[in-house]
Amino acid sequence: MLDAGNSRLKWAVVEEGHWHATGRSDYSDWSALTAQLKADTRCFVASVASPEHERQLTVLLETAGLTTAWLRAETRFGDVKNTYSNPHQLGADRWMGLIAARQRTDEAVLVVSVGTAMTVDALSGDGTFLGGVIVPGVHLMQQALRQGTARVDEVAGAWQAFPTATADAVQSGIVAALCGAIAQQHARLTEVAGMAPRCLLTGGDAEKVLSHLRIPAEHVPTLVLEGIDCVARGTAAP
Repeated sequence: MLDAGNSRLKWAVVEEGHWHATGRSDYSDWSALTAQLKADTRCFVASVASPEHERQLTVLLETAGLTTAWLRAETRFGDVKNTYSNPHQLGADRWMGLIAARQRTDEAVLVVSVGTAMTVDALSGDGTFLGGVIVPGVHLMQQALRQGTARVDEVAGAWQAFPTATADAVQSGIVAALCGAIAQQHARLTEVAGMAPRCLLTGGDAEKVLSHLRIPAEHVPTLVLEGIDCVARGTAAP
């Protein structure tokens, strides 16, 4: 199973329902992934990668002799219902995250993926995807400030409640913006659901915001892969 994101790949090797290996790499070095590939194996891919990275991945998998299924968002999986105006336009990674979240709980849940961009998706207690927001992630916000302002450099900052240095102010502002988006959607889903929803965080930068949230949240690094596994096995929540 492969979760091909904007910045990196994550994978899991599953045999007879057992996860034997997991890993990640960026697109400049395929060696760790290549070592896991075995001919005559089925590979399920959820991708939001660039066309060029997808072409490279396709060649790699075909050369290794794998049979590949490229997954995309559908209108329904089990009792998870996709209400996107164009269901196929929903990112495959977001759809897999929603499916995995439904396997974990039959209550309302907020699914947050903190990567190159951050997505905050709301799933109701009956499995309906209510919609979600997309905001720039940590590095995109840093990049925007560096490119759009004259006195913000590439010095790494640290979170501070009341920053007194520019680099710290940038980092703290980014964390505040991301946490604010999560908190706002959590409050809105609470109103709709009539109770506080669970909150699941995934993505490469999840840990950068997790400790600063004022709402209970669970870190699930393999959430998208869990969703791919569900689809691969054809299972659905009751």
